[in-house]
Amino acid sequence: MRIAIETVLDYDFSEPTDALLTLEAAELPDQHVLEQSLEISGAGPLTTLGGGSDVGRRNWTRAGAGRMVATYRATVEVERKRPDLFHLAPSPLPSLPRDVLPFIWPSRYCEADRFVPFVSNHFAGLSGGALVQALIIWVHDNIRYTPGSSNTATSAVDSFVAQQGVCRDHAHLTAALIRSCDIPARLVSVYAPDLEPPDFHAVVEVWLDGAWHLVDATGLAGVETMVRIAVGRDATDIAFMTVFGTTTMNRQSIHVTRFDAG
Repeated sequence: MRIAIETVLDYDFSEPTDALLTLEAAELPDQHVLEQSLEISGAGPLTTLGGGSDVGRRNWTRAGAGRMVATYRATVEVERKRPDLFHLAPSPLPSLPRDVLPFIWPSRYCEADRFVPFVSNHFAGLSGGALVQALIIWVHDNIRYTPGSSNTATSAVDSFVAQQGVCRDHAHLTAALIRSCDIPARLVSVYAPDLEPPDFHAVVEVWLDGAWHLVDATGLAGVETMVRIAVGRDATDIAFMTVFGTTTMNRQSIHVTRFDAG
């Protein structure tokens, strides 16, 4: 399946400011970038570096005082099936690759240690993929998707208490619950063609049976059509733009569509 992406970020800066952009689709075994371009006006040259866990890449730029417009376009071929988690075995902890190990620990927005009693009490007797699937269903059934119900400081514990949130909140809580079982889970920023309204989307990858598997507790988009951008411990690591100063958004648009290769 081919996915077409067009993203426009239109911002004003009061003074020259460094910005780190994470907009480009990652080249991975289950998704191939056929073509892409990133054009920026009102900012200096791009300095490219690899993304976290060697997934995707990021671009430094320095915006001048005034308006910066970044336009990203891409066509990506995605070949991925929806994972069947139920029968997947957990990977023994000593077998975890070095780059997977950090994703079993708590992080700023995923306080995994706080959820150990809850998971032990409510999901006793489950393990591996069956446990992960049950946790994803619990988040989907118990956390309302409510636009505007959280902010950049909202953590997994906050969302658990409020029982509502947006995609990043669902992803933080899903990852925290999974990590509380000593199963690696990481956040993933993606482009998804089925979102309404269109936007950047945050989901989760879980490490089972020696591989990463993409899951989405919101149920807003099919994982088989998602285009991965970046991965990390939580939203801090996968932000589409990190500004080291202050800025004002004029406009932001994301258009993601699927079409036949022919």
